[in-house]
Amino acid sequence: MLTDEATIKVKAGSGGAGSVSFRHEKFVPKGGPDGGDGGDGGDVFIECSGNVHTLSDFARKKAFLAEPGQNGRPKKQTGANGEDLILKVPPGTLAKIENGESLDFKVEGAKILIVHGGQGGWGNTHFATATSQSPLYAKKGTAGEERTINLELKLLADVGLVGLPNSGKSTLLARISNARPKIANYPFTTLEPNLGVTKINGQELVVADIPGLIEGASKGKGLGEKFLRHIERTKILVHLIDINSKDLVKDYSIVRNELKNWNPKLLNKKEIIVLSKADTMPKKEVAKIANDFSKEIKRNIRIISAVSNEGINDLLNGIAQNT
Repeated sequence: MLTDEATIKVKAGSGGAGSVSFRHEKFVPKGGPDGGDGGDGGDVFIECSGNVHTLSDFARKKAFLAEPGQNGRPKKQTGANGEDLILKVPPGTLAKIENGESLDFKVEGAKILIVHGGQGGWGNTHFATATSQSPLYAKKGTAGEERTINLELKLLADVGLVGLPNSGKSTLLARISNARPKIANYPFTTLEPNLGVTKINGQELVVADIPGLIEGASKGKGLGEKFLRHIERTKILVHLIDINSKDLVKDYSIVRNELKNWNPKLLNKKEIIVLSKADTMPKKEVAKIANDFSKEIKRNIRIISAVSNEGINDLLNGIAQNT
């Protein structure tokens, strides 16, 4: 299952304590202080990785701690620094830190420091003076920083397929790409977004099949609220409507209203409106329904059948021209 949201706590490593130590060498009476400094604690980074596709690692584990610095040692030996911790997230992850900062990980390889490790404490060598030649104290290391972070994944897709349940999105995705989504004749067959890659005129485009929206999706009904965020980064929306619907205008309006309620900016995206399942009725009837629907909403309409491949090339060309 796609895990696309998680809240975690991260803590950098604490610095190691300085050492209290004195030289004990033959023929060197009353040796001076030689306590080494503590090592610095490890930092915590977030890195964008193309090898990671979900936030599932952060759903199972909620706290992440970098390695602390080691304590100082005799003979002025500094303790080892703690190892940094690198948390890898998929492209499209938005990290919201409790201090109000937001970090957007879109580019693979991007790596950002989240919390600093603590500094190692000074050994007693640093505290020797003319009047205190044998200090019996050292400095403790400082604590590492810690933060609570909300991670939210918004898929990076060029094309978003939207529509009511059973409008044919999964069938279309399987037709035009290498994806093999689950397809069946009942609502909510798709329980998580599916991604596929299609090549149009030599151009590779990532297509996302967004689980079916229903009326009230933006307020938590059905599956829509969980996945509406994945539409936000797409360049173009392909809005599928089952041509067998008794009220095409209503079906179209329901989805558009849910997009608006979630984020009004979604209505500004380029949109291709498609009547699907054209293979289920005679062509003359298909043409009349499409013509009447186009007049009612005052928009151009494309007709396809993902089963028979009718209109697919025309749709792909339209997508290419708008991305």
